[in-house]
Amino acid sequence: MTALVLGIQVALPLALLAWLTLLPAGSVVGGALQAAGTGAMLFALARIAQWAVPVWWLLWVYGALWLGVVLYWVLVARSGTWPLLPEGAWGWTGLALAALLCALGGWYGARALAGRTLPPVEVVDIATPFGPGRYLVGNGGSDAVVNAHMKTLDASVERFRPWRGQSYAVDFFGLGRFGLRADGWRPADPAGYAIFGAELRAPCAGKVIAAEGDMPDYDVPEQDPVNRLGNHVILRCGAAEIVLAHMRQGSVSVAAGDSVAVGDRLGEAGNSGASTEPHLHIHAQRPAEQGAPPISGAPLALRIEGRFLVRGDRLTGQPE
Repeated sequence: MTALVLGIQVALPLALLAWLTLLPAGSVVGGALQAAGTGAMLFALARIAQWAVPVWWLLWVYGALWLGVVLYWVLVARSGTWPLLPEGAWGWTGLALAALLCALGGWYGARALAGRTLPPVEVVDIATPFGPGRYLVGNGGSDAVVNAHMKTLDASVERFRPWRGQSYAVDFFGLGRFGLRADGWRPADPAGYAIFGAELRAPCAGKVIAAEGDMPDYDVPEQDPVNRLGNHVILRCGAAEIVLAHMRQGSVSVAAGDSVAVGDRLGEAGNSGASTEPHLHIHAQRPAEQGAPPISGAPLALRIEGRFLVRGDRLTGQPE
């Protein structure tokens, strides 16, 4: 996990920037494609990677560096010292690589942008589920490149059927000092994460269908693959159910049968159930059929505070 994150979110962007800076194409057409290819790849990485580790604003640093280098080489090209087309095998090889980066970056960037489109299902509007604080979307959207939950839409995979209701779920990390989601790279203690213990509030008015609060919070990266929701609350709001999962042990303050208004306290974010690290999982679904698993209902889309949230978006909680 650590090696993958370092490779995709640190090594790859720096390699692209180094190539653009230290090995310029040396021709007008090659330079334009090199700038476009590196820019497309950086944009795609900015949209499809989870910028919780490392810090979310690092992608803006990469963008500023890219823009500065491109502007410099534009000035050089305009001085008339660059030919129109590449010269030699090395120049044409660089042109081909740049074209490949344009294609890859364009493909994944377009999919990430498509993930901002509402899916073809009913949309449920809710308020923010958080009390005070700032939060980053780790999974969200209508394309699998920005929302890992969408794999459960595949009805041909039997093990996904009990979880199908969470196909358009949104996962949130907390943002602490300097925009960091944790004290350290990946601390084992769940209390080291900004979201752990964050107040959770009812995002809609309705009735509590189910509530569980006695399951343990696990050290990272341990988890419970059987009791996947961990401590959770399921609200019936109109014809939809809103599921909040991975809550903190002993924090759930409602019980099945309770009525809640928007903003009522439900509990705190934790690290129970099938959670790789402390976060809030929230999704909307139709009620499951009688006797079926609780999150097997038809999945619905969520719009929170009027926004269809996608990976990388940020949300501010309710004030005190």
